[in-house]
Amino acid sequence: MKILLITQDEPFYLAESINYLLNRLPVDTQVVGCCLFDVSPFGKKESFIDKAIKTYKVFGAKFFLYYAVKFVLNKLSPNRSVLKTLKKQDVPVIRLEQHINHPESIDLLKSYESDLLISIAGNQIFKKPIIELAPKGCLNLHTALLPKYRGLMPTFWALKNNEKYTGVSVFFVDEGIDSGPIIVQKKIDITNIINQSQLIKHSKIIGMDAIIEAINLIQNGDYQLIENDDSKMTYYSFPERQDVIDFLKKGKRFY
Repeated sequence: MKILLITQDEPFYLAESINYLLNRLPVDTQVVGCCLFDVSPFGKKESFIDKAIKTYKVFGAKFFLYYAVKFVLNKLSPNRSVLKTLKKQDVPVIRLEQHINHPESIDLLKSYESDLLISIAGNQIFKKPIIELAPKGCLNLHTALLPKYRGLMPTFWALKNNEKYTGVSVFFVDEGIDSGPIIVQKKIDITNIINQSQLIKHSKIIGMDAIIEAINLIQNGDYQLIENDDSKMTYYSFPERQDVIDFLKKGKRFY
């Protein structure tokens, strides 16, 4: 089965996760390419300066300085770059000139003749032509137990809300936001976790295992979908400064 990945060049966690996934894919699968977007933590396209200013305003000086230093160090490390990881694994990197739903982008992605699309931290909304591009569908990884915590930064919100459990969900993308039917879901106990960085790293690896399980299920053609019930959904957008203050007051930490 030929797989096309869609992700972003996130500098903190994704390179390790992508490398983990590529080293454990079923032997009868082939990653024919990876559509790589620029990093966009706020769910929309913004300039680097705009991202930096917003990060400072929302999360404060201590957070900003810590991750600014980490960003520079990770950029120098070949093990922390998604782009370098893909090249090391001989995965062709696809850079789109237009939005992913543009006809030119669709034609380019079609040329890879993939059987399955897999989005991991994809930061663009997919429309029907992309969703239906591959015959076996388009999967997405979300680090929450859907239908709860749809939207952005689910690990932050789960910790802020003092949840005892969170999880990961691999689902078939539809035209909603994190609303498609779920093929694999795994629960994660977070009773003793207060550090968001630790939770992100842990959930990403669990998520890669869930993706591998989903691929095997799709290859075998024997699976039952889990309903992603809209009536039970909760949705969270990017936090504001007061949310961060409340998060810290509850004894939660980012790192």
